[in-house]
Amino acid sequence: MKLKLWQIDAFATKVLEGNPAAVVPLDSWLSDDLMQAIAGENNLAETAFFVRKAPGAYDLRWFTPNSEVDLCGHATLASAFVIFSFLDRALNAVRFMTRSGELVVTRGADGRNVMSLPSNMVVPYVTPANVADQIGEALDASPPKELFKGAYLMAVWDDARIVRGLKGPGRIERVLYDLGIWGLIATAPGDEDYDMVSRFFAPAKGVPEDPVTGSAHCALTPFWAKRLGKKQLKARQASPRGGNLYCTDDGDRTIIAGDCALYLTGEIEV
Repeated sequence: MKLKLWQIDAFATKVLEGNPAAVVPLDSWLSDDLMQAIAGENNLAETAFFVRKAPGAYDLRWFTPNSEVDLCGHATLASAFVIFSFLDRALNAVRFMTRSGELVVTRGADGRNVMSLPSNMVVPYVTPANVADQIGEALDASPPKELFKGAYLMAVWDDARIVRGLKGPGRIERVLYDLGIWGLIATAPGDEDYDMVSRFFAPAKGVPEDPVTGSAHCALTPFWAKRLGKKQLKARQASPRGGNLYCTDDGDRTIIAGDCALYLTGEIEV
């Protein structure tokens, strides 16, 4: 069986930046085991698979190298880019049916596609003793000033230079495992011309550090929008590859715009 595959660098204005995602369109679903094996072979943060249900409407699923996930922003943006650029150039919007409900991506007039994702409101995390110290030690940094919890654990520092300089993932997997949490957002107020900066670590999912994480910004956007008193924010995920996200707090939805760059077009045989 031959399957088309595109590899897209999401949240990137040129290749070799942003977050790479593999995109595999299907006529019908493969077995879960086979999709997981393909994602493992690709060895990217996520491989997206989708099946067309109706004009402009697709079922969409995402797999890390070792498991299926409930939400992935960058692979959603990459999937829409493939559809808009190669599969249905007449579309101006695409609807994806996912584990996180319906996600809509529209063409942006400036070349950035725009997606609407469910917001993730965090609350202060009442931690066991010394967790902030453990996080700082695991990442070879000072302890975060605050901790919050939503879909992921969020550690907040007061200096963007600390977040940019984190030596992740370090030993963070052990700390997260003991807390029963698999993902950590590290964030601080922005520097340069950014409103916020962040990093994201999910070693238990086979992603030691995710280059750019759309789903993390579903928590970061409402959090920093409230703190900064503004609805529109420019975000930098300061991983080694790095990427820019243009975020809008829209209540129970987070609107994220980003660029994509085509890295690879190919065919796999399974």
